Formats: sequence, structure tokens, C-alpha cells
Amino acid sequence: MTHSRTVELEGHIIDSGMLQQVMGTVMDLGGNFNVEQFDVGVHKEEETYCRMDVFADDEGTLKEIVHELHQLGANLTDPVDAKLVAAPADQVVPTGFYSTTNHPTQVRHGGAWLDVENIEMDCAIVIEETESGTRAYTKVLNAIDEGDLVVTDEAGIRVDPPERPRDSSGPFGFMQGGVSSERPSESLIRQVADALTKTKEDGGKVLVVAGPALIHAGAGDDLARLVREGYIDMISAGNGFATHDIERGLYGTSLGMDMETMEHPRKGHKHHIYTISEVIRAGGIAEAVDDGLITSGVMYECIQNDVPYVLAGSIRDDGPLPDTITDAVEAQNAIREQAHEADMVLMLSTLLHSVAVGNCLSSTTKVVCVDINPATVTQLLDRGSSQAIGMVTDIGTFVPSLADKVLDDA
Repeated sequence: MTHSRTVELEGHIIDSGMLQQVMGTVMDLGGNFNVEQFDVGVHKEEETYCRMDVFADDEGTLKEIVHELHQLGANLTDPVDAKLVAAPADQVVPTGFYSTTNHPTQVRHGGAWLDVENIEMDCAIVIEETESGTRAYTKVLNAIDEGDLVVTDEAGIRVDPPERPRDSSGPFGFMQGGVSSERPSESLIRQVADALTKTKEDGGKVLVVAGPALIHAGAGDDLARLVREGYIDMISAGNGFATHDIERGLYGTSLGMDMETMEHPRKGHKHHIYTISEVIRAGGIAEAVDDGLITSGVMYECIQNDVPYVLAGSIRDDGPLPDTITDAVEAQNAIREQAHEADMVLMLSTLLHSVAVGNCLSSTTKVVCVDINPATVTQLLDRGSSQAIGMVTDIGTFVPSLADKVLDDA
């Protein structure tokens, strides 16, 4: 017995490769398809529409195919409401719950399509009746409450993957690139600077995800300039980034290395733990700034200019600083709040924090990932942050150049 479902795709599905991916996925998983309608957009602004029947010999295979196609942006044509099942217990989702992508998503409920709020990948969708109406929103699994109405299966769900521009026009035209160390860095940095400036002019928020290598490479002063001049709205980092930044102000070193001479002074290896001790003694970073202990650097500018930051801890941390969030779930929630507010994200030389923040972002958020290690950039894209572009270059060169281009044009 043959089982079938009808799916449809719409947009620039030919030149974006979506149509090829969908057809290839069907065949790779042992199914077949029949194209019922295919309207090709013949002009640059026109979209293409395709409706196809998907076949498989057994229902399980068909369900797997439909799931994979849904992740690519092919939606079922069935005009039915999404299936809701109550969560049986706290932190327990119903079997077969719908696991979200990071693409804009709608859920059909009561005959109407609802936009899913706070979309991010690997979450459940909860439908809730409120005084102001019905809302659909994402919840991470550990936030599920018993009785939550959770969406299951793929029926009654529409996913709309954003498409890269077909040309390089506009402030985000350069986002059509993937990962490259071959393109002219100065030209690309200029485009990133223009995008950052445009984001701010439009009232958007810029989040910087920074690793300690940024300080070690000598780019701390330039990031501090961008914070001071109002181009950075939030910072997400770890204990190491803040410690190196403050250490540089107190001792002129980063992880014990003199930032001027590039030498390791006597007892320099102890400077980071001395730094942590002094901040703990003061009661925190803000208190250390108030006491005059911290007088420069990125964290200093954050305090002085009311720029919020999240320092997420890890098992490797020394100290840590009092501001570091040591509870993993609490840190995730704090990062998630920042990610949901961000319109543009600069990920600067930090693999773990980049992937963590990337997991919380909608695919509509503009992301630029910069690292000297190509694996950092490719891993971010492979994890699902397909909207990101990557620059494989020295962070110590990128940030000063970016600051110069942004601030010289201001």
C-alpha cells in the first residue's frame, strides 16, 4: 500500500537550492514524488511555487520524509488545526511533540494562523489562551509545565525559511556569503560596519558574543570604544573574557602576557587569579568600578554606559568573578533573553559561546562570526545557524578595523 501527502514550497526555491534539497531528500529516504503544479518566477522579484505529492511504501517512512521536508521549508497543504496534547508532567513533553527550527513559524489553531513568538531551534510550541487572545510561543523542555498544551506532529504548522538576497544590494547584501578566508577582508569589514550602523539607525539592537582571545589579541580597547559610543547594546561572554579584560587594566597583562612587550613578567601567570580576588573583594564588577579599582576596558564601559552583559560560567572557570552565572540553566535563560532582543549579532573568537547563542537565535537575525579557526565558523553553520556569514581572520585585526570604519563615519 502506498501512502502520500501533499506539500508546497514557495519563494526563490530554485536559485536558493531549496527545490533540489527537497527532491533529493525524498529520494534519499526511499520515497518518490509527483509535481502537481510548478509556477516559475521569471523575474528577479518573482517567487516560484511548487506543489508536489510525496509517496512512500509505508507510513513510517512517509512520516520521516515529511518531517525532513518540513525542516527545509516545505509545508503540508492540509488545512487542519495543529494537534495539541497536554504535557503529562513538569518538564515532560508529549510523545511526538513538534521540535522547532529557528525559522519563522506559524501554527494553525481555531481556523487561524498564529505567529510563534520567540522562535528558536529545538523547542516545543505551547498554545495558551489569555485575556488578550490566543498566543503560540516556544518553551525549552525544562520550562514545560504539567498541563501545557503542546503542539505535536507537523500538520497545521508552516515554516518560512528566510532566503539570502540574490545580489549584493542593500546593507545586508553581503550576507549571501557563507564561510570564506579568500574574500577581501577590508571590503567585507566595510560591509559589516555598514550593516552594524544601519541596524542602529533603524533602532535595532546589536549583541556581541566575545571570547578571551579578543583581549589577548589586543582588540579590547576597540571593542570598548564601540561600547562607549553606543554601537553595542549587549555583551554575552564568559568568566575568562571579563577576567582578561579587567586584568589588562590592573596589570597591563592578559593571561600573564604583557600586552605592550609581549613578554611574560615575573608572577604574570598569577595576575588573572589576583584580578578575580580583587573583584570578589570589591563585591563585583560594578562595585569595583565605583571603588576606582577598574578604570578602563570593555567591562568598565559596560558599567559606565549601562550596557547589560551576561557572563556564563563553565566547569573550567577560576574564581569565578561574582558576576558570573554558575547555574547552567540560569545562564541559558539569560543568554536566551539577550538573543531574542538582538537584531544583529557579532560572534568574536569564541566557539562554545557562539554555538550557545546561535542555538537561541531566530534565522531572521543577522549573524557575523569571526574566528581565526575555520572550524568555529563552520560548526556554527552546521549546527543550524544558516543565516550566519563567517570570516576566517585574526580577531586582533578585525575589531580595530571595524571600530575605525564605524566610528570614522559617525
